[in-house]
Amino acid sequence: GSGRGWGKMAAGGAADAQARFGHSVKGLLTEKVTSCGTDVIALTKQVLKGSRSAELLGQAARNMVMQEDAILHSEDSLRKMAIITTHLQYQ
Repeated sequence: GSGRGWGKMAAGGAADAQARFGHSVKGLLTEKVTSCGTDVIALTKQVLKGSRSAELLGQAARNMVMQEDAILHSEDSLRKMAIITTHLQYQ
């Protein structure tokens, strides 16, 4: 009778080991999913920061063009005023 009892214990031990293995695999999988989620969040933040930087650079470039136009206009006005001043001095 002892042969059959040993078979049940071995089967029970195997089932227990399988349950433990399944549990550890679930734990590892959960860790990996959490880690992957964290990485995706970090990547998303980096991409958003990059697009924000590009947006700011574009804005700075537009501002520089506007400033350049204003400087050229001022330069032109100064040149005209210099000509007028010269004419007034001759009169």
